[in-house]
Amino acid sequence: MVLAAGLGTRMRPLTDTMPKALVPVGGRALIDRVLDRLVEAGVERAVVNVHYLADQMVEHLGRRSDLEILISDERDELLDSGGGIQHARPLLGEEPIFLANIDSLWVDRGEAPLETLKRTWNPDAMDLLLLLVRRGDGIGFEGPQGFLMDDAGRLTHSTSLEVVTPFANVGFGIMKPQVLDDQPKSGAFPIQPTWRRLQSEGRLFGAVMDAFWMHVGDPAARGAAEARLK
Repeated sequence: MVLAAGLGTRMRPLTDTMPKALVPVGGRALIDRVLDRLVEAGVERAVVNVHYLADQMVEHLGRRSDLEILISDERDELLDSGGGIQHARPLLGEEPIFLANIDSLWVDRGEAPLETLKRTWNPDAMDLLLLLVRRGDGIGFEGPQGFLMDDAGRLTHSTSLEVVTPFANVGFGIMKPQVLDDQPKSGAFPIQPTWRRLQSEGRLFGAVMDAFWMHVGDPAARGAAEARLK
């Protein structure tokens, strides 16, 4: 599941005429950089949600031939992260899925981060496994908020201004779609309340990437990412 339906307001003026997912970074659109990573990890089918300037997205995605791409259409209503995944569930099926945000890039150093996710995933113990970056290993990890992780890999999300957390979520993970069974069947809602429930049940885990991460959230971050990619 590739979450690509956002309005991209922080990326203006670049997104005045194109969806954020099509903004080029180092000559390649954000959505293609993310799909490239998923293909490298063995993904053969991706569901991509669309909303803002959706026709541009559909046309662009139709040019790829290296994987099957299914469109989850959110033209009528932007559904947020949880609602977007819920809306796409008829396309996703019931097996665990990769989650991917289109504004998350990285430069590998060791094991490919999605291989780290695959190796760490344990469906007997986990319902959601988030890919994490260490503080200081990326562009876009500001402020104290983030995640604490115990020796078993279980996560605690902290929004405290007093605790400087060692890890941040990079916007990728592996999730069982059934974790949304207790959420609304339609409409917009965030996924963070599901994080908190899974945290309380000991079913929220993390895997730390061996890579330099870049959150491409605005034009300045895009410029920094392009410099790093060079």
